[in-house]
Amino acid sequence: MIKLLRNLLMGLLPLTSMGQTVTDGLMMAKNDLCTGVMYTRDHWSEYWEGELKRKNDNIGKLTTQSLMWVGAYGLSTKVNLIAMLPYVKTEASQGTLHHMEGIQDLTLAVKYNFFRHNMEKSSFRTFATLAVSTPLSDYTPDYFPLSVGTGTTNISYRATAFYKFANMFFANATGAYTWRSNTTLDRPAYYTNDNLYLTDEVKMPNVFDYAVSIGYLRNGLQAEINYMQQNTLGGSDIRRQDMPFVSNRMNFSKVGALVMYYLPKPKGLALRGSYTTTVAGRNVGQSNTFMGGALYTIHFSKKP
Repeated sequence: MIKLLRNLLMGLLPLTSMGQTVTDGLMMAKNDLCTGVMYTRDHWSEYWEGELKRKNDNIGKLTTQSLMWVGAYGLSTKVNLIAMLPYVKTEASQGTLHHMEGIQDLTLAVKYNFFRHNMEKSSFRTFATLAVSTPLSDYTPDYFPLSVGTGTTNISYRATAFYKFANMFFANATGAYTWRSNTTLDRPAYYTNDNLYLTDEVKMPNVFDYAVSIGYLRNGLQAEINYMQQNTLGGSDIRRQDMPFVSNRMNFSKVGALVMYYLPKPKGLALRGSYTTTVAGRNVGQSNTFMGGALYTIHFSKKP
């Protein structure tokens, strides 16, 4: 299942020294490294089978937990390098489906700030990001919703715009197109989209996603509300009374809130917490997601 990986770091430093991810308008300063871990817990007991919302006693409550290492490095004032690697565990509260767990996909990204304009009490910046992710373990993608991933190599092209005004409020908008490779099953044939395929290789539809957020950013505190949407560009619906399939159309809309605080001591340590809920979907669970973690910024330059 596609994970929208988000992690913001900000603090008592200039905007260019705050931590950032592939989706936001923040940049690490040159020679600064932000690294840490994020814990995520996602659960749902109702899901959309196509457009039909239902429960399933063979699943009960589906819980997904992940522990993700993240890192962002300022290669220059305009270029940042980003890496993420999660360990994922899934578990159903009812039925006979066995839990699954393992290292998921390594993500590597390059983020480029190609335009910026500073005004007296505001600033505007635009970014281009290229991200690549690929599995690092031999997990199977064939047992959704318990599979820990899709087993695909992905290439994502993203554009982001960030506007900060009154030296404290901000608005952020981002959108990406993700190309996905084919994936391979542990069986010689499968049935989907009203067709029988005598192969273990599944053609995966590509994905488009976008997100917008508004919030407060000043004096070591960031608070925001956000909206995000994912649209799968193809794929079929879950058949009635059937299990999900890896190439199903998986669309969703989510709303959420985030709070990040940069501690006065020890200097460089930031704590982050967020909550997201699914408000609409197709072939996905109506999930509630909690995330929390800690990040630490290391200044390799003599002058931070």
